[in-house]
Amino acid sequence: MGMDRQIEKKKGIRPKHIIYSVAAIIIVFVAVKVVQNSKVSSFRVEADKVTIEEVKSGQFNDYIRQNGTVEPIATIYLDSEEGGQVKERLIEEGTMVEKGDVILVLENRSLYEDIMNSESNLAQKQNMLRQTRISFETQMIESKREIVQSKFEILKKKRNYEQQNTLYAEELVSKEIWLQSKEDYEYAVQMQEINLLKAKNDSLIRVTEMKQLEKDLDNMQKTLGLVYERLENLNVKAPVDGQLGMLDAEVGQSIGRGQRIGQINVLTDYKVVALIDEHYIDRVRPNLDATFERQGKEFGLRVKKVYPEVRESQFKIDLVFTGERPDNIRTGQTYYINLQLGQPKEAVIIPIGGFFNATGGQWIFVVDPTGTFAVKRKIVIGQKNPNFYEVLEGLLPGEKVIVSGYEFFGDNDKLILR
Repeated sequence: MGMDRQIEKKKGIRPKHIIYSVAAIIIVFVAVKVVQNSKVSSFRVEADKVTIEEVKSGQFNDYIRQNGTVEPIATIYLDSEEGGQVKERLIEEGTMVEKGDVILVLENRSLYEDIMNSESNLAQKQNMLRQTRISFETQMIESKREIVQSKFEILKKKRNYEQQNTLYAEELVSKEIWLQSKEDYEYAVQMQEINLLKAKNDSLIRVTEMKQLEKDLDNMQKTLGLVYERLENLNVKAPVDGQLGMLDAEVGQSIGRGQRIGQINVLTDYKVVALIDEHYIDRVRPNLDATFERQGKEFGLRVKKVYPEVRESQFKIDLVFTGERPDNIRTGQTYYINLQLGQPKEAVIIPIGGFFNATGGQWIFVVDPTGTFAVKRKIVIGQKNPNFYEVLEGLLPGEKVIVSGYEFFGDNDKLILR
C-alpha cells in the first residue's frame, strides 16, 4: 500500500500577486483622482469669450512706452529786476523777440526821487571838492610866501650879525648889541625850519584829504550810475533771442522786485519731456536711448536729464534728439516714445493681457492640451514691455494660457471650456 506524499506550497511572488497589486494601485489612484476632482472648484466659460495665447520662446525687448511732449530746448524766465507799475506792454505772447527788445515799461516814482537825491548829493560833494581845492591852493601860496619871507629875514639877520660880529671883535659895539644880532639870526633860521616843516605837513594833509574827497566823489558817481541802471531796469528786456511765452503783466499792474512775470522759449532746438512711473526710477538714467515714429519714419532720442523729484507717483525726464527732427515740429506736440531700459534677450514670453490685474503675475490659467479645460498654475513674471511679459518660471514654450481678464472667474481653480 503506497503512502500519500504531501505537496509543499510554493513560496515567493507569483504572477497572480503582481496582477492583484497593480489592480489595487489603479483602484487607489482612481479613488484619489475622484477625491481630488471632487474638491477642485470649477467654472464653466465659453471658449470664444476668453483670449487664449500660446507661450513662446523669443526675443524680449526691455522697453516702456510713454507719452512725450515737445518743449523748447531751453526756457529763460523773465524776473523783474526792479519793482514798479506797468506803464506799457510793447510785445504780446507768442511773438518772436531778439535780445535787448523791450517787452515791458515800468514806472517807479520812488526810484525817480532816489535819482534826484543822488544827483543832489553828488553836486554837493563836487562843490565841496572844488572849495577844498581852492582852500588848499590858498594855503599852499601862503606857505610859499612864509618860506620866502623867512629866507629874506635870514639874509637880513645874517648880514647884520656878521657886521656886528666884526665890530664886536674890534670892540666898536657893545656885547648886548652883538648878542641881539646873533639871537635874531638864529631865530630867523629856526623859523625857516618851522615854515618848511609846516609846508611839508600841510602838503601831506592836502594830498590825503584830496584823495579821500576824490574817492568819495568817485563812489558817489558809481552809486549814481547804479541808480541809473535801476532806472534802465524799468525797461524789461528780452535776455535772449526766442519766442515770448507766458507774460503775466498787464498795464497798471504793480510788479514787485524779483517777481517772475514771463518766459522766453529758446527755439534753436527742441527737447521731449516725459513723465515716467516711479516703478522705473531705479532703471531710468541719463544716456538711455529712445525712439518714436512720426510721418512713417523712426527718430532717435537720448535721455539727457532725470529729475529726482517724484510727484503724484511720477518723475520727469528730458530727452534730446540724436539725429534729424520731424518736419513741422512744434512746441506742445505729443510723441509716443519707446524708452529702451535694457538690451534685448531670449526669453519665454506671453502677450500682455488683463489677467495680470487679478493675479499680479503670480498665477495663470493653463489650457489643457485637449482644449476642454484650463487649470491654475503658479508662475513668476519678470520684466514687461508694452506687448509681452517675460516669464521666469512656470510655463514652457508651446503651452497655451488664458491672458484675458479674470474678473468673472471668482476663486475657481478650474475652467471648463465649452
